[in-house]
Amino acid sequence: MPAAAQFDGILGNKPVLDAHNCYPYEGKWADRIERALSTGRPVAIEQDIAWYQGHAVVSHTAKTKGGEPLLKDYFFERVRPIVEKALKENATKSWPVIILHFDFKDNRPELLHEVWRVLGEYQSWISTAEKTGDASKLMPLTVRPLLVLTEDSDEQEKVFFDEVKVGERLRLFGSAHTTAVTEKKWEARNHLLATLPPEQLLTEKPTNYRRWWNNSWYEVEEGGQPRAGDWTAADEARLKALVDYAHKMGFWIRFYTLDGFERGTGQGWDAGYNFGSKAAVEKRWRAAINAGVNLIATDQYEELGQFMRQ
Repeated sequence: MPAAAQFDGILGNKPVLDAHNCYPYEGKWADRIERALSTGRPVAIEQDIAWYQGHAVVSHTAKTKGGEPLLKDYFFERVRPIVEKALKENATKSWPVIILHFDFKDNRPELLHEVWRVLGEYQSWISTAEKTGDASKLMPLTVRPLLVLTEDSDEQEKVFFDEVKVGERLRLFGSAHTTAVTEKKWEARNHLLATLPPEQLLTEKPTNYRRWWNNSWYEVEEGGQPRAGDWTAADEARLKALVDYAHKMGFWIRFYTLDGFERGTGQGWDAGYNFGSKAAVEKRWRAAINAGVNLIATDQYEELGQFMRQ
């Protein structure tokens, strides 16, 4: 697949479970990272990042209160035994074993610089690429047990790419910009998201920094999860077209967030991501796997993990 050219074919370009919102909410659901890690390797883990009194913390909101765990403690020190074991075994063909995905709730420069500093402490664990003077030239990865991704913010690109000196190593990789749909009417906007040709939604090529494409399910089914009806052949073709185009362009592709649970049974999960039943979400999981989606985000870590192993 062409996408292998820019991420060096790591993990065989196979789908990976992406543990959505994998952190506590105000002290609740503190076991999410344990649950995600229990699903096996490789696994992607999303950490939402905010600022509190000089520290990068893991938080669902930028309005931090002081009880949020430090990024270093909650993620990096928790995965230390896994990473050190991977380094000792040196089974490089299975690397990365964990994909760390940042969703920043605050793009203030001091937070971005603090995250860059923290990543520097663990750089020997992290997949990196050389920064060159030509951003359009994708340099090969030095693959390590961790791969770190972030999203499409230009403020983040300034700190994580522009400020990096030529010859130094890039420690994380941003996502592509999706073309903004400016239609103000909600129904018309939803229609455009689900019907615009992939080449109109994604118009830029990969760069040394921007190497993946992050999508909501609104780009697949009109109105997203809340409006999803029966899974159809047309839906399947739409999903496949988006994935194939992303790979043709040289990007990995992620979709968020594919849940299916009975009302009242969620564990802090957003109803806006709910297809309403296990049967409904399993049809989408199967389609995403068959289409070659690289990162399949869900809150139902164990269920998707078991489904992918079957």
